[in-house]
Amino acid sequence: MHVEKHPGSYEIVHIKDSQGKTFATRLSNIFVIGQGKKPLIKLPKGDGIKLTLIAERNAKIAAMENDE
Repeated sequence: MHVEKHPGSYEIVHIKDSQGKTFATRLSNIFVIGQGKKPLIKLPKGDGIKLTLIAERNAKIAAMENDE
């Protein structure tokens, strides 16, 4: 995690998710629910990580092929 401090403006935080992808958001949008890597809430499918459109489409195609 890296914090960019901008006097008189928002502080920007760079965060790495569980898949290793980094993104930036405001510091006020960040909060922790849990301890370490163990969440205290149930996360949605995929552990709360949104798939790209192509990855989501490929997963749906694979699921349909497995059903046949």
